[in-house]
Amino acid sequence: MNKKTVLTILNKKQIGEKITMLTCYDYVTARLISSQDIDVLLVGDSLGNVKLGYENTLSVTVDDMIYHTKSVKRGNGGALLVTDMPFMSYEITVESAVGNAARIIKESGAEAVKVEGGIEIIDKVKAIVDTKVPVVGHLGLTPQAINKFGGFKVQGRTEEARRKMISDAVALEEAGVFSIVLEAVPEQLAKEITERLKIPTIGIGAGRYCDGQVLVIDDMLGLFPDFTPKFVKKYASIGEIIKTAVNNYINEVKEGKFPQEENIYK
Repeated sequence: MNKKTVLTILNKKQIGEKITMLTCYDYVTARLISSQDIDVLLVGDSLGNVKLGYENTLSVTVDDMIYHTKSVKRGNGGALLVTDMPFMSYEITVESAVGNAARIIKESGAEAVKVEGGIEIIDKVKAIVDTKVPVVGHLGLTPQAINKFGGFKVQGRTEEARRKMISDAVALEEAGVFSIVLEAVPEQLAKEITERLKIPTIGIGAGRYCDGQVLVIDDMLGLFPDFTPKFVKKYASIGEIIKTAVNNYINEVKEGKFPQEENIYK
């Protein structure tokens, strides 16, 4: 299985081959996912919701991201490994942005970082790229701006918002990002951005015309019961399988059916 790199992802847009990305937060899941030749593993700050039980992503720290990325790194077969820079790890100053990006790469083994935002963070993006750290952009519904948006709402529906998102995407490309995640935006706007950029777009709730797709692994496997966005397709219901298995275990222990002969040392 060939190792995926930034150049692999860029080339896929040129040849018209769709990019596949999934979030991942631990060693075992990384081994399972990367065995199926996934293009990109994203250690998303969504771990705040699905692994740490936070209400949103705002409490996630750089240390959290490094810890989980190290675990994923050990299980990753050949996927490109990207890690989210969490809330307030890059927005305040250029120096802190570069320092935190460098720390994530050096300590976790990530091969790229992802940041949320457009023109307002361009100076930080340029500085990180200038240190030879590959960067993925993220526009549309950016979960770190949840308080600004007033909830998880589709972005880019007004003409003003449409124009700003296009300008942000162009600015990010010019700053040197090698791809952009578009989250919860109207399909036609995502199509327009995708056609305008030379770098690939990766959609999550952005329709069919992006150069690739990403989902949160816990959503697509039916593991996260709290909330399921409209754009998620559940490819399995593993949460129900786990509950059934645990219930069967409890009943067999209570009834003396486990352990059985084959589970006992002589």
